Amino acid sequence: MKIRPVILCGGSGTRLWPYSKKHQAKQFIDFGGWTLLGKTLERIKGTLFDSPIISTNSKYLKEIKKHLKRYNIKKYKIVLEPEKKDTGPAILATALIKDIPKKQPMIFLTADHLMEKVSKFNIELKKNKKYLTDKNIFIFGIKPNAASDQFGYLITKKAKNNMNKVTSFFEKPNQPNAKKIIKKGGYWNSGMFFLRKDSIINNFKKYQKNIYQNCSLAVNKSNFKNNVYYLKKNAFAKNSSKSFDYAILEKTKNINAIKLNIPWSDLGSWKEILLMYHRNKAKYFSKKNTFYRPWGRYTNLFNGNNFLIKELHVKSQGILSLQKHFHRSEHWVVTEGNPKITLNKKFFSRKPSETIFIPQGAIHRIQNPNKKPVKIMEAQLGLILKETDIVRYEDVYGRAN
Repeated sequence: MKIRPVILCGGSGTRLWPYSKKHQAKQFIDFGGWTLLGKTLERIKGTLFDSPIISTNSKYLKEIKKHLKRYNIKKYKIVLEPEKKDTGPAILATALIKDIPKKQPMIFLTADHLMEKVSKFNIELKKNKKYLTDKNIFIFGIKPNAASDQFGYLITKKAKNNMNKVTSFFEKPNQPNAKKIIKKGGYWNSGMFFLRKDSIINNFKKYQKNIYQNCSLAVNKSNFKNNVYYLKKNAFAKNSSKSFDYAILEKTKNINAIKLNIPWSDLGSWKEILLMYHRNKAKYFSKKNTFYRPWGRYTNLFNGNNFLIKELHVKSQGILSLQKHFHRSEHWVVTEGNPKITLNKKFFSRKPSETIFIPQGAIHRIQNPNKKPVKIMEAQLGLILKETDIVRYEDVYGRAN
């Protein structure tokens, strides 16, 4: 039996746009001819997988259908939630669709994660499919490349059939604690789940009876039209908002981890997005988009919808003007060197991989007092992203306003 992929596609993207009313959902952002949902759809087109199910809400229906058409996916089903109730009810509602066989293996993927070396992921799915039962759950752990406070972690111990039984979960620890967890063999919790339909149902019947009853009624009374299930609103609305982790994973002891050592990110912060562009900057680099200034140079790598990605190269002894912007905020990640930063009345240094946030209207400056060049990846966010939106207070090159 093939694996049925379910793509959870209800996220709103507010983490990236906390100060904007017109924020974009992360899974639909054009990062340069591709989107995270598009990458997810590409991953599930192989012979290992059955046709996909997408769990979402009516706000995103049009955009999802556009993506399905663009990636030539003709066989699919969409489950529309009448209101957001987190991943617990979303996962159960998709599993309750009648045409899914009782022992169907199901893989739950979030629409907004970036994964490379997909062949390794597929090998692990094939290898572990035979170990799925009517009770157990497999989750995917990613080997950390840094102590991040942006992800949850899991700890495992060896069990029979050389499987990794999960013994502990840690929800987004701070960096010092994340370092300790990694030393103990901790992996990032990717939020991807692999289990059979009957396991989903059995676990909800055991641990979340109310959600099971409400979702059963919402699916049984749903309207099905043009491949879309419109869940019954008054039944689904009775669900409490619970993540799958909180509703099921925290209660069951029958959880195994599939450990992966592959490049993976949820691109959940501008730091992660900037580092992604930095890794792939050769694809985005253009000489015509490189501009020289007395302090060094900058390259515009990608101009997106209300954001602009740049790389700054500040030469030895280079000093940018003391400046502010009326219409944009900026996120910086240092990739080389040790710049000195002015931010309003604060003065500090930064090292590679460290970040700086420049709020709209903040007075700021970059200086490179060292012999080695400084390189900074920059994301500008705002409705106006032009060089004319600079007010210079001081400038050693005589360019002050």
